[in-house]
Amino acid sequence: MSNRKYPRKGYKSLLILSIIWLLGAVGDRIWLALDRSIPAWDQADYLTGTLTYWQALQDPKWWDGEWWQNFWMLSSKIPPLTYIVTAIVQNIFGTGPDQATLVMLLFSAILLGSVYGLGAVLISEAVGLWAAALCQIMPALYQLRLDFLLDYPLAAVVTFSFFCLTVWKLKVNSQQSTVNSQKSPHLPISPSPHPLLLAAAFGLSLGLALMVKQTALLFLLTPIVWIGFGALRQRHWGQLVQLIGALCLSVLVLSPWYRANWLLILTSGKRATLDSATAEGDAPLNTLQAWTYYWHQLPNQVSLPLLIVSIFALLLYWGSSLEKDAVTIRRGDTETEKFTASPRHRVPMSFSSSLKWLAIFLVGAYFLSSLNPNKDTRYTLPYLPVLSVFLAYGLTRFRSLWGQRLRWGTFGLAVLLMLFNLFPAGGSVGSWMTQVLSPNAQHYPYMKEELPHRQVIAQIIQTEPYLRSTVGVLPSTPKINQHNLNYYGALANFQVYGRQVGIRKKFVKQDGRSLSWFLTKTGKQGSVPNAQAVMVKTVEEGGNFQLSKSWELPGSGTIKLYHQQIPPIEVKPVSQQAQAKVTLLQVTVPEKAPPGVPVPVTYEWNGAWEELQNGIVLLTWRHSSDDKMSWIHDRGIGMGNLHAGANKPQGTLQVIERMAMLPPADIAPGNYNLEAIYLNRVSGESYSIPVPKVTLQIYPQATATIAPELDLITQLQVLAATLPHGTKALEQLFEEIGRINQYDPTQDYLEQARLSLEYRLQHVSQNRDWAYALALANVLQKKANGAIAALEQVTQLDSENPYAWAYLAFVQIYNWQPAAAEKSLQPSLVKNPNLVEIQALNGIAALMQGKVMKAWRIFKMINIEHR
Repeated sequence: MSNRKYPRKGYKSLLILSIIWLLGAVGDRIWLALDRSIPAWDQADYLTGTLTYWQALQDPKWWDGEWWQNFWMLSSKIPPLTYIVTAIVQNIFGTGPDQATLVMLLFSAILLGSVYGLGAVLISEAVGLWAAALCQIMPALYQLRLDFLLDYPLAAVVTFSFFCLTVWKLKVNSQQSTVNSQKSPHLPISPSPHPLLLAAAFGLSLGLALMVKQTALLFLLTPIVWIGFGALRQRHWGQLVQLIGALCLSVLVLSPWYRANWLLILTSGKRATLDSATAEGDAPLNTLQAWTYYWHQLPNQVSLPLLIVSIFALLLYWGSSLEKDAVTIRRGDTETEKFTASPRHRVPMSFSSSLKWLAIFLVGAYFLSSLNPNKDTRYTLPYLPVLSVFLAYGLTRFRSLWGQRLRWGTFGLAVLLMLFNLFPAGGSVGSWMTQVLSPNAQHYPYMKEELPHRQVIAQIIQTEPYLRSTVGVLPSTPKINQHNLNYYGALANFQVYGRQVGIRKKFVKQDGRSLSWFLTKTGKQGSVPNAQAVMVKTVEEGGNFQLSKSWELPGSGTIKLYHQQIPPIEVKPVSQQAQAKVTLLQVTVPEKAPPGVPVPVTYEWNGAWEELQNGIVLLTWRHSSDDKMSWIHDRGIGMGNLHAGANKPQGTLQVIERMAMLPPADIAPGNYNLEAIYLNRVSGESYSIPVPKVTLQIYPQATATIAPELDLITQLQVLAATLPHGTKALEQLFEEIGRINQYDPTQDYLEQARLSLEYRLQHVSQNRDWAYALALANVLQKKANGAIAALEQVTQLDSENPYAWAYLAFVQIYNWQPAAAEKSLQPSLVKNPNLVEIQALNGIAALMQGKVMKAWRIFKMINIEHR
């Protein structure tokens, strides 16, 4: 009979756990069904990330290494596991905010199952069930599972990983010694799988946790180190080997993404911590406030009834245990010789060790989280599920009838507070209760009219149905910002992108000349710099833009959509019959122009949609009597922005491009004629394009004609020409790259530049400036192999320049080729051994190869020379 009871009890616990999850799921979906809000900054950004991976998974190439490389680089700063899982969910249920949040039900199941498992293996199944129930009613947890942020998924996978680590630890300990288990009146549940399988499960879970967010390590590092040092101290070599093996397995899981993006992760770390902390006014680490911040936030995260009653119950229980021990000792009972009145034996030994294990996790997580200068309550969410086990242990210490009533009364009050915080149903009484007992947790659904983001996107697409558009979003409020406009543009077949521009005064003029669409707002502008007001004035009063449409916001002003009066790219159908090849109908330029100054030029192309969309044109303006004198004006047709959503146009279309080109400052005077080659970026097909008669005279004394902003590829080539000057040019170069990347959010201009320059270097001539530009395009696309090949060409064409070899070595280091980098640096060290940058690269290359002493000598020499 007894053998049948335990499975039946286990099934009952799983049934109760399922009901706990189901009740939470129903409540969440009701809230989301009522909510008509627009996702704010981070939520919209993360939702866009899910769509990016959803799009990539529509046509996967599982056996293509380059596809996998590009797949991992779709999210360069944030680990993509949540994006990938949500993309799969949206592939089943459709795309949209409500569909995406279905993934939270999966993470809730993982979290509740892990919390239940922790409570069960460490203390009892009852504690596990209560801990799971508490996770459903803690304010911090129920708030964040309704928002699409990474913190709730992170809490789920961190808890799961800690559960796997705990089960493995218990299994290993039970195998190492049976003496302690015989002495203990309470035996933790002994898992049946082999320790190696449990270690592998922990390794996989740790890798997955770090694929959700890097901060998972803040919560799991302390228990991992604790076990590692314990095994080392007690010489449990088998346990240590299993732990190291688990860590190696986690590295295998996370290495594809981290290897592809490690440099950006390092460079963005400072911005995400120090810079953000400074901008938000967080207390510095040398103040007490920085270390007590999360302690003061704990009542808001848990709610006062749960926190106070659970701690009170624990103190009462431990006090009564001490009193019983003292009485028993005075009586001289021999049965109590197993226990003492020392603090660590205030509860039975197994309970004490379980609580100690939970305390190790919680204290370590709190300390490392506080060590992060950037403070936010949601950053500590992953330690709350483990805290719930501790609190559930306290609640279950009530044994008497009044104690059980107090437990259920506390739980019922917490449920009531949750309902009043999530739904406007409590009236003034409910509002008072939540302010006193669960402050700062109100999270009502937005039930007014939906904001007009979809209408803004529809208006842009209706105006330019054949183009991919970028709209400069000038306000930055939770309801109107670049991220949520960008998200709704992504929902519309990725045809519209939102970007925040006009935030730097030095770039306002270029921003206004580089985008065709701008969105402004009356009233409060949100978190914007002073330059934004200048940008708004440029758009609304500068004369280059006209109002396309405006929408009233509920109680918060008006948003206005502006479109450039003479757009740089126009696309229109001209015939129902598709022509076989692309033709150049007309080219319009001034009669004369001075060298080194942008020249306005208009191109008119005709062709079938696919030929135009996939077409890259290689345009050469060549001197009429000297073939060596020329400049190029290559790019994708329509700047690569041809996009028709889900409906591919039929027949022949015309593309009109109004842009500017840049004759070199040292170009010889004379007449220049145009030559054109068509290159298909998909098939690789190329052919010559007949050019209408057009001549541009370069004349130094000519008056410059007002021209639009240079196209992005020309700007890239201008910046690449500064690379031979070394590190002095890099700061300005990357500042400008950051600016122009805003204008082409897909960075397709880099692909256009790469393909056109590869063609020219292979079929036209070995030009140093082209090779530098090709290398830069590959670097910015994070195509390491392509960049290495281009830089090897650079070192041949600019062999006397030490920076050429340094650039090559840098990319080889990025690509984890330190030996090749060390070899590449030798010419630079010979030509200019005093360059700090080259010495530093040499030291890094040596360190990556394990040459610690050599690296130490190099860095010591650098330090001595530059004191």
